[in-house]
Formats: sequence, structure tokens, C-alpha cells
Amino acid sequence: MVLLFQNPDGGWPKNVGWNSFETLSDAKEGFKKFPKRKSTIDNSATYTQIRELTAAYTKTNNSNYRDAARRGLEFILRDQRPSGGWRGSDVDAITFNDDAMIGVMRLLKEITQEQSKFRWVKPAERERCRQALARALRVVLDCQIVVDGKKTAWCQQHDHKTLKPVKARSYELPSISGGESVKIVRFLMEQERPNAEIVAAVEGAVAWFRRSAINGIRIERFDIDPVKDGNKVIEQDVRVVRDTNAKPVWARFYEVDTNRPFFCNRDGIKVYTLAEVTLERRTGYSWYNDAPARLLEENYPKWRKRIKKGLPAATE
Repeated sequence: MVLLFQNPDGGWPKNVGWNSFETLSDAKEGFKKFPKRKSTIDNSATYTQIRELTAAYTKTNNSNYRDAARRGLEFILRDQRPSGGWRGSDVDAITFNDDAMIGVMRLLKEITQEQSKFRWVKPAERERCRQALARALRVVLDCQIVVDGKKTAWCQQHDHKTLKPVKARSYELPSISGGESVKIVRFLMEQERPNAEIVAAVEGAVAWFRRSAINGIRIERFDIDPVKDGNKVIEQDVRVVRDTNAKPVWARFYEVDTNRPFFCNRDGIKVYTLAEVTLERRTGYSWYNDAPARLLEENYPKWRKRIKKGLPAATE
């Protein structure tokens, strides 16, 4: 099935819906009906298929799987922009949204570590992966948003040339992201022997997460009478409830200059409460998350302990 949906350029489209195919015949029928879509790394596309083909090749030694994985890797290496970043499908910018950049970087890191499952990667390809990863790490560090001289976190998308936060979809405005930044910091924490620049990046982001925690509220879903919106039927709404006992949450978007949480409708107009977001966007997008909590409570203390000892990441 994976081979069937590979594009001629070596990549895969997003949102194929692999689990909907029970047989190869189902997949072939689905492929006929599937609209032509461009190759992307959005929504875990392409690098996930490379992993799947690598596992299949390891298990079967079928050269078709190896060759397809190689074409996929070539797509990723070829698609890296001069900035060192990879674009998503919504805007030609360095894209951290939906784990795009970090997902690719994790794959390249495993390849450069010469993990046995990637034995199909040739030495020249491995060297290209090493160089691509180095350029990507460089631009990740350079994209970290600095406000009043303090390192904060990252936007979901950054301009390839200026490296500044940029807009993607109409409701994804330039901001500091309380969601995507967690994955970036975790990746930086995984560097075996982090230099002073990486340590400063992590410390700055952690301090920002602590300053940006929102206390005293919880996000609640509740049933409503069904509302038809285009092809969707919405049966639940979302609201913010005051709760002094609630654990901290973080907004998806914070204003760069003020650090004020904000939200946005499809018209691109910024609002400052979830209630001001239309029902379709309010329920169809993750406006709050609690992912930084584990980063602060578990990952960061372990990382601090490790770097104090000067130990590589693999020892923790």
C-alpha cells in the first residue's frame, strides 16, 4: 500500500488514511479516487513511510522496499531549503507545525547514528544526511525568538530568509507557540553532548514555558445539539472553565511582543478569548495544551542532571 501512494518525486502526500484500507484491492480503489496531492512532510508524511519501508526491508530483504525508501530519503534531502529548513504544505516557510521539521530531523539523526535498521543507506547518502542535519540544527537555534534580550520559544513557521515568525493558514498568525516548541526543546535535550549554545536555548525556552503557564482554568468539552457546518456535523463545544485546582495549561499562540495568549478565526482576525472563536474553529483546532508540563516536571530535571555530569543522552 505504501508503495502505491509514493509520488514520482519520491515523497508521499499527507492524509491518505492508511487505516481505511483493509486489503490491497481496497488501496488500489482508494488510489484511483484519491486526488493528486503533492509530496510533503506535513502530518508525518514521507518520513513515516521511509520508516515503514525500512522495517519492511529489514524483515523481508525485498529490494523494492529499500529502493522506495531511498527515493523517499532523496526527496527529503533534495527538498531542504537553503535556510536549512523544510517547508510544510501550507506555506513555504521553515515549518515546525505538526512535527514537520523535528520529524525529519529525528529520522536523519537515526541514519547518521548508523542504526542497524538503516543499513541500506550508502556512505555518501549518510554523509549528506549528516550535513543536512547540521544545517537544520543551525536554523533551529537561529529561529529561537528573542524578546527584550531573552530567548523564548519558536513560532509554528519561520521565514526562510529573515527567520522571523510568519503566518501560515489564515488563523495561524505569527506568534510564540506553546505547543510546537515543546517538541523542539525535547530534540535539543536529546543532543548527546550539547554545547553552550544548545544549553542556553533549552534554558531560555524552559524559562519562557514557566512564565507562560496559565493557571486557574480547565478546558472542557460538552455535548450540544448537532450543528451542520459544511460537510461536518459538530456535536460538542469547548469552553474555558475557572478552576483553582486545575493543572496549568498553555495557549497555542502567544503574541511575540506582549506574550499575551490569543486566538484567531478563519477571517484572520485576532481575538483574546476562546468564546470569541467561531464554533467550527473553536472545536476543530487545539487552542490549549498541557504538553509543557511533562517537559518541565520530568524531562528538564533529568536533562539538567545529565549535563551536570557531562553524560551523553544515551545514558539516561
